[in-house]
Amino acid sequence: MPLSVAIMMDPIGAIDIQADTTFRLAEEAQARGHSLFYYTPDRMAWQEGRLVARGWPLELRREPGNHYTLGAEETRDLSTVDVIWMRQDPPFDMAYITYSHLLELVGPRTLVLNDPFWVRNSPEKLLVLQFPDLTPPTAVARDLAALRAFRERHGDMILKPLYGNGGAGVFKLAQGDGNLAALHEMFAQVSREPVIVQKFLPDVTKGDKRVILVEGEPVGAINRIPAVGETRSNMHVGGKAEQVALTERDREICDAIGPVLREKGLLFVGIDVIGDWLTEINVTSPTGLQELERFEGRNIAGLVWEAAEARLAEKRR
Repeated sequence: MPLSVAIMMDPIGAIDIQADTTFRLAEEAQARGHSLFYYTPDRMAWQEGRLVARGWPLELRREPGNHYTLGAEETRDLSTVDVIWMRQDPPFDMAYITYSHLLELVGPRTLVLNDPFWVRNSPEKLLVLQFPDLTPPTAVARDLAALRAFRERHGDMILKPLYGNGGAGVFKLAQGDGNLAALHEMFAQVSREPVIVQKFLPDVTKGDKRVILVEGEPVGAINRIPAVGETRSNMHVGGKAEQVALTERDREICDAIGPVLREKGLLFVGIDVIGDWLTEINVTSPTGLQELERFEGRNIAGLVWEAAEARLAEKRR
């Protein structure tokens, strides 16, 4: 049955339609006969008992530079929508958290993906802390002495902002690097948040694997190879995607985290695996879908929508 689908995302005009995962999910929804309504997060509002958004009916085309048409702007009561995708990129800041609270109020008949309560309570770099046996040595701290002690124990380490994305603000610090205090000072000046540090994994030179899970089950993976001279493998900063098969260790990791993802309504998830170690569980706006589809020749977006449609049917029973 055709569904009405609202997509809360970053401005659609600037996206790369050959790589953007949100575009692919919306394109597949359109192919399945669902109608699309698009809005940016700042256009959503709670007004006297109703969650509404100012946006546009949307039609998509896979034509670079001419990939969308908007209908007349309208204000829509989001409780009349069947499915809402929360797909804007982080930063995971108070604005993002506020939008997740508002989406919880949308009404009982509307399915929000991923579940906003659990998106808010499962930040990418914190959800992994529930699985210490699967992750490299990790610390979350604001205290410089704690960060120094971690490096003393583990040597080379990766330092990251706790709520960043796309590889921004990620540093590799060798055991003798004299910049730890300066970086700590820089982060402390711009944020009251702790940072996260992990033991550096030399296997990152072989790639940082992105495994896509749908309803807690792995459907495939891509390997992201860092550019020459880079530690970060994110495609935002020049990482190159390569085809890769799931290993026994990848499946072991997915078997461990899958039930938790399903329980929390985290239907579409991308995890990061370096060597044998889980480093992040991406639930806010995971990417990599189009690259995976091209490598495998499969309609992965169709699998996502089959799962979403089944979850909506279950919600309404």
